[in-house]
Amino acid sequence: MTGVRAGFGRASRQPLVAGVAAALAVLTLVAAGLLWLMTDRSEGSTGTGTPSDTSAEAGFARDMAVHHQQAVEMSFIVRDRTDDEEVRRLAYDIINTQANQRGMMLGWLDLWGLDVTSDDPPMTWLERGSKDHGSMDHEGMEGMGDGSRYTPHDGSLMPGMATNAELDKLRSAKGKKAEVLYLQLMTAHHKGGVMMARGAVKLADDPTVTRLARTMVQGQQSEIALMADLLKARGARAPSGSGT
Repeated sequence: MTGVRAGFGRASRQPLVAGVAAALAVLTLVAAGLLWLMTDRSEGSTGTGTPSDTSAEAGFARDMAVHHQQAVEMSFIVRDRTDDEEVRRLAYDIINTQANQRGMMLGWLDLWGLDVTSDDPPMTWLERGSKDHGSMDHEGMEGMGDGSRYTPHDGSLMPGMATNAELDKLRSAKGKKAEVLYLQLMTAHHKGGVMMARGAVKLADDPTVTRLARTMVQGQQSEIALMADLLKARGARAPSGSGT
């Protein structure tokens, strides 16, 4: 009976958790709008102060919102595949941080009067920006080679994103195997995210967008270092490359 009651308790908490997550998402959207409105927009602002549909700001917000969503998804998966407190704590931190940042970016798009999706392929804003900024240095284009558009494959739409096959493998793994696979996939995911955020820092004019992009670079680089340590403790290594 104890096991039954425990299982029922976990199940009954699911609607509550979902409700809290939904409420936080709404609050994040409101906060994003207020933050954008209150920010000093004199630095690099356009004539209207509102990014256009083809701007780096809009492209970055759309693409990174999708990129973040997968990180949240992977973190929820590993949370249920291991009891390791270190990995579960990291997963929770990523869920909290990236869900909030995703809410901010979707809030910006709504505030700018722009759709959350575009007919342009993913990463078009970075390709277009690299051509317009011919002097862009290697740091800003890290992982993009000659700046050509990233080629989506098997659900991996942008640099660092896991494929559908890799997500299925994570869903079927348990314990240490799930921890190692998650840490390796998330390391690649973060490297791709850092590359994209660096591109936004260089290409975007909106100071609120560049500020968040810098925060992403710093936060994800710190987590990459943490994941390298967690992998080493499990007798594994982080994947090489930049997440592309």
